Amino acid sequence: MADPSSYRPKPGQIPDSPGVYKFRDEHGRVIYVGKAKSLRQRLANYFQDLAGLHPRTRTMVTTAASVEWTVVSTEVEALQLEYSWIKEFDPRFNVKYRDDKSYPYLAVTLNEEFPRVQVMRGAKKKGVRYFGPYGHAWAIRETVDLMLRVFPVRTCSAGVFKRSAQIGRPCLLGYIGKCSAPCVGRVSPEEHHELAEEFCDFMAGRTGAYIRRLERGMQEAAEEMEYERAARLRDDIGALKRAMEKSAVVLADATDADLIAVAEDELEAAVQIFHVRGGRVRGQRGWVTDKVEAVTTSGLVEHALQQLYGEERGDAVPKEVLVPALPEPVEPVAQWLSERRGSQVSLRIPQRGDKKDLMATVGRNAQQALGLHKTKRASDLTTRSRALEEIAGALGLDAVPLRIECFDISHLQGDDVVASMVVFEDGLARKSEYRRFQIKSFQGQDDVRSMHEVIGRRFKRYLQEKQKSGEWTEEPADDARVDDNGATAATVTAGTDDLEPDPMAGRPTDEDGRPKRFAYPPQLVVVDGGAPQVAAARRALDELGIDDVAVCGLAKRLEEVWLPEEDDPVVLPRSSEGLYLLQRVRDEAHRFAIAYQRSKRTKRLKSSPLDAVAGLGDTRRQALLKHFGSLKRLRAATVDEICEVPGVGRKTAETVAAALAGAAPSAPAVNTATGEIIEDDGAPPAALSAERGQER
Repeated sequence: MADPSSYRPKPGQIPDSPGVYKFRDEHGRVIYVGKAKSLRQRLANYFQDLAGLHPRTRTMVTTAASVEWTVVSTEVEALQLEYSWIKEFDPRFNVKYRDDKSYPYLAVTLNEEFPRVQVMRGAKKKGVRYFGPYGHAWAIRETVDLMLRVFPVRTCSAGVFKRSAQIGRPCLLGYIGKCSAPCVGRVSPEEHHELAEEFCDFMAGRTGAYIRRLERGMQEAAEEMEYERAARLRDDIGALKRAMEKSAVVLADATDADLIAVAEDELEAAVQIFHVRGGRVRGQRGWVTDKVEAVTTSGLVEHALQQLYGEERGDAVPKEVLVPALPEPVEPVAQWLSERRGSQVSLRIPQRGDKKDLMATVGRNAQQALGLHKTKRASDLTTRSRALEEIAGALGLDAVPLRIECFDISHLQGDDVVASMVVFEDGLARKSEYRRFQIKSFQGQDDVRSMHEVIGRRFKRYLQEKQKSGEWTEEPADDARVDDNGATAATVTAGTDDLEPDPMAGRPTDEDGRPKRFAYPPQLVVVDGGAPQVAAARRALDELGIDDVAVCGLAKRLEEVWLPEEDDPVVLPRSSEGLYLLQRVRDEAHRFAIAYQRSKRTKRLKSSPLDAVAGLGDTRRQALLKHFGSLKRLRAATVDEICEVPGVGRKTAETVAAALAGAAPSAPAVNTATGEIIEDDGAPPAALSAERGQER
């Protein structure tokens, strides 16, 4: 625990101007981001007597090891920079709302030649018009089904659209009048785009004028005795009214507004948002957060506004935002919202009338969401805490192991030897930090030696990261390298690590606070195995001089927990939550290792000496194998015999013959299920599936 006075800046060093500040811990990770109208006054609040600080603020400043700041011109710029840094660095002490579900939207792809109406989730795309979010996808489909009668916009996928255009026949919706069939040219691109625009206008709340126009058309058709057209218009009006009835009128003045309510206790807070368009509730969403910082209701509202509108522009930001408490100060936030919309945005607390009543309804939803969240989480959180405490007690640890790393070795009879590393934090899997390794320093089956190598490589990299940050002065034993390209999981050379790709890498960060690998040490290392594997892991750590990481092993036979230099295992009760957590960690490591080993074996079995022949594509390669029946017969063929294959010239035949002559023939493959010797050089699916029973 750091003493804040050890890194406190001198008062004269801190500027008295707006800005954004970052607290970093001893590893250089950004743990808190904040903004201030006056950096000098705000930062001075953090360095007062610890007894006078809020407990969460006290924890933050004692965890931090340094503070830095960036000066900006206005408070609006500070707000924007704070949002960007929270999104980039993911600080552990900042409020971060998490969606309690992935909400579906009704989307209209106006960026396409023939716009499509569909259900969409996830990040919003440019050029797509969104409506919602909705509570359920079926609610969107019911609404769309009613409206397609009046606005027959395309709803099919690109594949179905292309197929209908090729065969010259529309799909079923085109025949029953729920699609204008632009795929077969019934309407032009311009007419279809206009139809999609009308659909969007109606969904945006401009409903009255359109329905009145249909009613006038129905009356005119009836007066002219065109009863079939009048009946169709009558049915269209009924369909639109049924679609409108699915969202009742809540604000009589056809207001466009978002209403935000907050329910909170000492530890958590829930936020509920109602999206009102044209006076009707068009969508609802909710967030829950842990109050990891000392934050007021005004602060929670400000964070909610940042998350809600940080990526939005234009009409996605409504003219009016109603909140239970105004941010302090309110002017920069209101100006920021107005800039994102492109026009004035009213940010205020409703005082009377329908808006106040609706805000009370949103508040009740927030209270219910918080209660439901706490009910769901209570048993799970209690169980995980008890499991970690049982592990700490059984292994004699000074504190509960908040971060556990588990390693497993996988191979098939000594071939394709690989290893996995999985990470559990607070009893939950942290998949963004999973890693994969290839064992290449030796050949054959030796789980103990493989475990020693993997543990050594992982912690050598940890020491290298400590050395970069100035926390370690000794030179690591060797230069274990790792591929730091997080875009793809690449196969690298001996002594390097294969990394599982994940764009959401976690807390360990480089000098700029960005994520990096292997920089965050665990409190407990679990290996899949018994006393030999545990001894190998402990020896690897001792060779590197690491003595503050506990090691244990979980043997599969009797689920015994082995400790270094102990003759007898620790036996946890079968009903122990601690044993259950260790089993989950071990099984996850085994699953991850097996998946990697299978993928490598599949690639190896599918490879062929013909793959390396320059200029030989898939078509001619298949033709060669089909003509000769197997790679063995092709290898025995002469150049003249290879030339007999259609499409293969003499030069290509000579290249193929030379390549096969240079490649050593593999041993005959055996189908382990039947005992049959396979003449071809590839294993059929039956052999591959039989092998899986022998893999470790």
